Amino acid sequence: MGGLLQQFAAWYLAALAQGGYALIAALMVLESTVLPLPSELIIPPAAYLAHTQGKFSLAGVIAAGTLGSWVGASLMYWVTRWLGRPLILRFGPYVGLAAAKIELAERWAAHYGWAGVFFSRMLPVIRHLIGIPAGIVRMDFRWYSLATLAGSCLWCSVLAGLGETLGQHPELLAGSLHRFSLLVLAVAAVLAALYYLFVHRAAARRVG
Repeated sequence: MGGLLQQFAAWYLAALAQGGYALIAALMVLESTVLPLPSELIIPPAAYLAHTQGKFSLAGVIAAGTLGSWVGASLMYWVTRWLGRPLILRFGPYVGLAAAKIELAERWAAHYGWAGVFFSRMLPVIRHLIGIPAGIVRMDFRWYSLATLAGSCLWCSVLAGLGETLGQHPELLAGSLHRFSLLVLAVAAVLAALYYLFVHRAAARRVG
């Protein structure tokens, strides 16, 4: 895993010079669909470059990340709304959407509504799945969009703050992509623990 993170980090840092905000937004679109790419790998490096090299503005990185998240989440919403639950459950496993994951997202959305959409933007697993139940139950797209934009903006701001902190304290990286990879893994582990505590266990209790 660490090797893959290092390879992606090396490619991404090089590609950002050419891709700019469009690349950030495009990768965040993927992050919010059935091909999730952790946002922890996308926003912090861009914010780091924004602080250390001035190639981007911090506000621009947050805006690009937020827009990309909204586009990806909107695609999930409308595709699910058009296809309907039976087709999603039938063909979901072919694209990594097991029925158990879909049902978990449905229980989360049913219990928390648009507020669940907002908080889901800051949790792994449920983040890219929340558009499925929202589309199935035909949640008001305006509220869905507002919750997605607000939650994505907050999450991108947190990640951008992390990247800026690394720029202010380069000793945290010490010029090593290996340490950056370990940092990302640590953040992912914390988020996974939060997901288990606040989503998986809560949903399981409601079913029980």
